[in-house]
Amino acid sequence: MAHRAALLLSDERFNTPSPKPTHLSIGKSNCIASKDAAGYVTPVFEGKEKQMEEVMDALEAKGFIPSDLVESETQWFYSALGIDDLYFRSESVDSIVNHILSLYAGKVAAFSRDDKRLEIRLDREAEDHAVYIDTSTPGVSVLDGPRYEQRIDEKYLNGSNPQKAYRVETFRSSSQLPNSSQQLRCYFVYKCDFVNPNPGPNETDLSVISDKAFLEKVTENTKQIYQHIVQNVMERTGPVIEMFDVEGTREKRLVVGYRQRSAVGLFSALSDLYHYYGVTSARKYVEQFSNGVTVMSIYLRPLPAGIAEAGSKPRQFPPIEASIYQIMKEVSLLYCLPQNKFQVHFVDGTLSLQETIYAHCVCIFIGHFLNRLGSEYTSLASLLDSSNPMHMEVLTKIKRRLRQETFTSEYIFEIIDQYPDLVRALYLQFANVHYVQTRGENDDFKPTLSFLRLQVERVLTDQEIHDLIRRKVANDHQAMVMDAFMVFNRHVLKTNFYTPTKVALSFRLNPSFLPTMEYPQPLYGMFLVIGTEFRGFHLRFRDIARGGIRIVKSRNREFYAINVRNIFDENYNLANTQQRKNKDIPEGGSKGVVLLDADHQDKATQAFQKYIDSILDLLLPANSPGIKDPIVDLHKQPEILFMGPDENTANLVDWATEHARVRGAPWWKSFFTGKSPSLGGIPHDVYGMTSLSVREYVKGIYRKLNINPANIKKMQTGGPDGDLGSNEILLSNEKYVSIVDGSGVLVDPNGINHEELIRLAKKRAMISEFDISKLSPKGYRVLVDETDVKLPSGEIVNNGMIFRNTFHLRGGMHIDTFVPCGGRPEAIDLSNVGKLIVEGKSTIPYIVEGANLFITQDAKLRLEKAGTILFKDASANKGGVTSSSMEVLASLSFDDEGFIENMCINNGQIPEFYKAYVKAVQETIKRNAALEFEAIWREHQATGKPRSIISDELSVAITRLDEELQKSELWDNVPLRSAILEEALPNILIEKIGLETILKRVPQNYLRAIFGSYLASRFIYEAGSNPSQFSFFDFMSKKIKALQSKE
Repeated sequence: MAHRAALLLSDERFNTPSPKPTHLSIGKSNCIASKDAAGYVTPVFEGKEKQMEEVMDALEAKGFIPSDLVESETQWFYSALGIDDLYFRSESVDSIVNHILSLYAGKVAAFSRDDKRLEIRLDREAEDHAVYIDTSTPGVSVLDGPRYEQRIDEKYLNGSNPQKAYRVETFRSSSQLPNSSQQLRCYFVYKCDFVNPNPGPNETDLSVISDKAFLEKVTENTKQIYQHIVQNVMERTGPVIEMFDVEGTREKRLVVGYRQRSAVGLFSALSDLYHYYGVTSARKYVEQFSNGVTVMSIYLRPLPAGIAEAGSKPRQFPPIEASIYQIMKEVSLLYCLPQNKFQVHFVDGTLSLQETIYAHCVCIFIGHFLNRLGSEYTSLASLLDSSNPMHMEVLTKIKRRLRQETFTSEYIFEIIDQYPDLVRALYLQFANVHYVQTRGENDDFKPTLSFLRLQVERVLTDQEIHDLIRRKVANDHQAMVMDAFMVFNRHVLKTNFYTPTKVALSFRLNPSFLPTMEYPQPLYGMFLVIGTEFRGFHLRFRDIARGGIRIVKSRNREFYAINVRNIFDENYNLANTQQRKNKDIPEGGSKGVVLLDADHQDKATQAFQKYIDSILDLLLPANSPGIKDPIVDLHKQPEILFMGPDENTANLVDWATEHARVRGAPWWKSFFTGKSPSLGGIPHDVYGMTSLSVREYVKGIYRKLNINPANIKKMQTGGPDGDLGSNEILLSNEKYVSIVDGSGVLVDPNGINHEELIRLAKKRAMISEFDISKLSPKGYRVLVDETDVKLPSGEIVNNGMIFRNTFHLRGGMHIDTFVPCGGRPEAIDLSNVGKLIVEGKSTIPYIVEGANLFITQDAKLRLEKAGTILFKDASANKGGVTSSSMEVLASLSFDDEGFIENMCINNGQIPEFYKAYVKAVQETIKRNAALEFEAIWREHQATGKPRSIISDELSVAITRLDEELQKSELWDNVPLRSAILEEALPNILIEKIGLETILKRVPQNYLRAIFGSYLASRFIYEAGSNPSQFSFFDFMSKKIKALQSKE
């Protein structure tokens, strides 16, 4: 057993850098920078003097600068601006001459101005390097200038990666310009030339991963500092933040390390941060490393005397010895959102960083939850006939239009942007609840601005803020937006906003603010997570709940705008479907959705990791002072989330499992299902778990109607490349006539070659790889990127993408059975379902909805009314959730050693218990599907109700009875409880571990959930969704009698 444990820990997933929390340190030792304060020693440019002579000769020849000033201007450029020899070695004489001429021209222009102000803006960009020189007032962020730092971020730093990276050096001139408080700021950007461009995944040796020019210049002390930073970055998901005093000065050296491409715009945003606290930088360096790490080193110093008092907004600043700690603490907050919507108010000093980021988060919240329908919609809905398809179609269109046009995100932003004083008052209310000052007065960490402001400004009550809003705003719309801040404040139960280290912002919300008209099924819990690259939700309907996490991508900005509007409703509906399909298992329904920002479609991994880490911040107790401090928890109950893979996350599950383990989650084994078998996972696709349930419903229809599957013509969306699609092909014995997948449409009225389909399904390949020579003369394939394709009928398909997206609604071909195994939600809704109905009769007799939410409920009812035998997703697609639930149960039942021994596959060695347990899972899936199929079929025959309604009624009845049973006195009957759990738990698990041991290891609330769900599902499947009270009494009497007979 110990050997197997060693094998697991030797797995490369456990050898990858452990994703620990963000690191923030000021240290008590080794925090003094050595005497080589600059940290860099530029190799001397031996040809500098000769170059200087050539530059002066060229300037003389130009004739623009008077001859008697050429030498002084050249000397000033070479000596007074702090430009190091690397620049002079890299630039040509002509480039340097142009730079000097530009600077001199700026001086001449200044002389002609009334204020004598010198303005110099010079830039030169090439593929491998760039130079920017600008006049700059120390400690002031300029909003209307050339904004060179933002340009450097956008053009060079944001996209830096091991294949193409840029390092930056920037210097401020040592003296102020004549008749001015300004100095010259010079920026030099160089393309990296790494010692080893392709190091190993865990390489941290600077001699291997550094840029060659960096190694030539760096001092030994700086190299040691960077080595330490790089190693820490590789062990963490977030930034590493350290500070060093520069010996003999008041200067502070701030060093920030992070993963490349994880903090867009951070270089320029850091300037705004330290300017806010009255600090300026003397020198800044950005170094890139070929292992994917970026390190910034910023030398900070107090503002020169007189600068802070100058200008239109004189401000008092704390001494740098105090402000440096606030800067360090806020770097982590800035890392979460380097560029927020209200950055301008931070730059000009109107709002603090905390206040602008708070406003940014609430602006997103309002965008999702203020676009509600209002009382007028409710009144209209009550007047219309819900059974009338025309009424419902009109209502659906009105609902969609209202949500799109009532409050756009731009309109919400414009309103908030007008009232920074209201934002400040609302933020104080939020901070008063959630800010925690945990450390004593003698600790090195000083209170942040949030805490200090709470001490000097009075926090307004809800009524006072309500009245203040009414006095300030101009109309009702503005009042609604600002009132929504109070809704947010009242419903945040806990947040990581004030955790010293974090990678994204997470809020656990009480979902009671959701209107019941739109969300009739109340949520138990809601998480909102906001990061640079994404926004995300996690919704669940019960305390113990399970569901997948999906990442939603957008093809373009138009699709992104649509996704933003729909993302919460999609998340809610997915979780609600999960709740209904989880009727047989202890966990209720949940779902997580991560929407990638329009500009970050390539950052799915970074977004997922930040999403998970930020949610863990709110699930795990804080135990690292200064790293993870305690948070205010108004929920006051421990929470566990059970998650799984979904769209675009299957390859990220192992990381999440390992991350939870490293962060100390005691439930790490059960945190994610769908993980690799080497981590104890049971992959749904390998064993066809989801398809087994769908297939039971398909076979059930054929069995009840005595149909030979070989005579059935079948259509399927979701092709041989997907989990559900491939396994449906492998398990089926019908004649496929059409398949639609991500690559296009494949059709053959005579039957698509089954052997070729099997080949693709085993290979997990799209229909784009189908050998079209195996199609009959009437067969064809249209790919999404094709245009003007001529079909065998002579029809011309102008656009392959549109043809693919609408093919499932296309008539003209006989189809008996339709099994959606993929596709976007609501592909068939009330507005288009009429295309599947001709003269009141459905064109497709049998539909088993394998894909979640593929058909809207109102469209299902219309199809059933037109004669379709239809089984909805919540019933058919529940094999995966059953498998995942049993995977969770095994994880909770075994201790770590037993789990590794019996549930983890290593080096291809499959434990015998694992093989047997997988078979038990498959049998349970088929048994549960058969029980529900029979119950729905039986009740439809007895009542004539649509099967889609019966499915929901069964789910509601089971869920309601489940919750009642968990709270009933039946749970307190220990012998009965043990007997029911023994019946509900897999025999193979009891035989291996023992019932008593399982009952000790599995959390009590999870056992209650098993007890309730098992009894409720077995009773409702037997008695129907509206049983009499006597029926349950009779059901339980049999159970108790059976228990007594055993005794």
